[in-house]
Amino acid sequence: MIANEGKVFKVFAWVFCALLVVLCLFPLIWMVFSSFKLDREVWAYPIRILPRRWLTNNYVTLFTNKTLDYTKALMNTGIVAVAHTVLSLFIETMAAYAYARLDFPYKKLFWRVTLFTMFIPNIAILLTSFVVVKQLGMLNTLWVLIVPSLAGAGAIFFYRQFFLNIPMSMEEAALVDGASRFRIYWEVFLPNAKSPMVLLGTGCFIGCWNAFVWPSLTIMDPNKFQVMQIVRSFRNQYTEAYGVVMAASVIGVIPPLLVFMFFQKDIVKGMLISGIK
Repeated sequence: MIANEGKVFKVFAWVFCALLVVLCLFPLIWMVFSSFKLDREVWAYPIRILPRRWLTNNYVTLFTNKTLDYTKALMNTGIVAVAHTVLSLFIETMAAYAYARLDFPYKKLFWRVTLFTMFIPNIAILLTSFVVVKQLGMLNTLWVLIVPSLAGAGAIFFYRQFFLNIPMSMEEAALVDGASRFRIYWEVFLPNAKSPMVLLGTGCFIGCWNAFVWPSLTIMDPNKFQVMQIVRSFRNQYTEAYGVVMAASVIGVIPPLLVFMFFQKDIVKGMLISGIK
C-alpha cells in the first residue's frame, strides 16, 4: 500500500513539474514563434501558437535597419556586460578578502557602512547617481554603464562569509613560503571561490545585459545603445511592428541563456554552498 502511494506521489510530482515547466517556457516559446509571424497574427484571437506562414522578414528588418544598428547594440551590450562582470568580481572578492582576513583601522566601522548600503534601494539614489556621472563627464560613454555599481555590498558580504570558512592553515602555509597578501588572494582564495564567483558573476552579467532604466537615462547616442534600448526603440519607430520587436527579443535572450546553460553546474553548486553557509 505504501509503495503504491509512493508511485502515485512520484507520478503526481512529475506531472506537476512538467506543467510548471510548460508554464514557465510558454512566454519564450510564444515569443520565438511570433517572431516569424505577420504583425496582425501576433495579437490575433483566438491565440495561434504556430504562424500560418513562416516569414523571416522581421529578422531581415531587424538587421538591415540603418537608423538603429542592432548588431552594434549586441556588441556594445556584450562589452559592457563582460567588463562590468569581470571588474565587479575582482573588486568585490578583493574587498571581501580584506574584510575577512586583514586588520586595518576602523575596519568594523567600514564594514557596518558597507552593510548599511544594502538597505538603500537603487531607485532612491538614481537621481544623485545621474548627477555624479554627469559631473564626471561619463554620459554617453560605455563607462557610465560599467563603472557605477561595480561593488555591491550583498556580493561582498557573500564572498566574505565564504572566505571566513577557508582554513587559516592554507593562508599561514602560504605566508611561511613568502607569498604576498595579493598572491594569497589570487592563488589561494580565488581558486577556492569558483562556484560563488560563477553564481554571482552570472547574475551580474544577466543583470547588465537586461538593464534598461539606467542605459535609457545615460545613453542618448544611438551608436552606443544597448540591446534593451534598441528593442524599445523599435517599438517606438515601428508602432505596430510587433514581429520585429519579437525578433529583437529572441536574439537578445540568447546570450543570457547560453551563459546560464554553460555555467549551470557551478550555479547550482554555488546555491548549495550559499545555503550551507
